[in-house]
Amino acid sequence: MHGRNRNDIYPGLEVAIILKKDQRTGKRTYGIVKDILTSAPYHSRGIKVRLEDGQIGRVEEINVTEED
Repeated sequence: MHGRNRNDIYPGLEVAIILKKDQRTGKRTYGIVKDILTSAPYHSRGIKVRLEDGQIGRVEEINVTEED
């Protein structure tokens, strides 16, 4: 599931995000949502969140497990 709708995202959710520095490569970073930073109900490039480890990026996928 893509992370474009704010209603689909909540603290504690496991997600894959793309950090600003990784936008060109599309490299995903995995973690747990701590805060939702986008106030709009929808964002075409993904809702911006802060992970529990402090990293900030746009949600690319919801409910994913990190691949080796």
